[in-house]
Amino acid sequence: MNQKIIQQGAEAIISLKNNEITKHRVKKGYRLPILDEKLRFRRTKSESKIITKLKGIINVPEIINTDKENIIMQHIKGKKLSEHLEKLDYKKISQQIGESLTKLHNQDIIHGDLTTSNMIYKNKKLFLIDFGLGFHSYKVEDKAVDMHLLKQALEAKHYKIAEECFKIILKNYKPKQEQLIIERIPVIESRGRYKEKH
Repeated sequence: MNQKIIQQGAEAIISLKNNEITKHRVKKGYRLPILDEKLRFRRTKSESKIITKLKGIINVPEIINTDKENIIMQHIKGKKLSEHLEKLDYKKISQQIGESLTKLHNQDIIHGDLTTSNMIYKNKKLFLIDFGLGFHSYKVEDKAVDMHLLKQALEAKHYKIAEECFKIILKNYKPKQEQLIIERIPVIESRGRYKEKH
């Protein structure tokens, strides 16, 4: 089976072959070649380490191999929530999102791009994918930004059920710093509104 490109973004090209996903980090012509290589290697290594650390804690793809600019991982053949959330049992899925994010943030890992495009539902299980913007942080602010981004993504893509989904997510989101994180979300939202006005 030939390699088939399934997604092409500014940061990476995602291709599929023999039930394996290859994530190839794109070279940036505007950066010094030696710096570009270092950055791509560091980000590839970081993403691979985050996914490996999360294995067995939450549902993530299995890492098969990693080199300087590629991660080869298991292809999760399920339904991407950005396209299917409304058609599925979204209340049950929202509960699973809250539970998964609890475990994620209790590991002091920030996803960095929490949208339903990076969530796959397979065999009644939620999988988180694409940790390309992920990083380690114990800060309340970073965890609250993760949650704020998810709320924005729900409102943009799933506006009819967004409010209900986010309420269920928060009800099932119980990390160590729960109260502080939840209290910080509206503060981040108000900063965004302030920027829009000025």
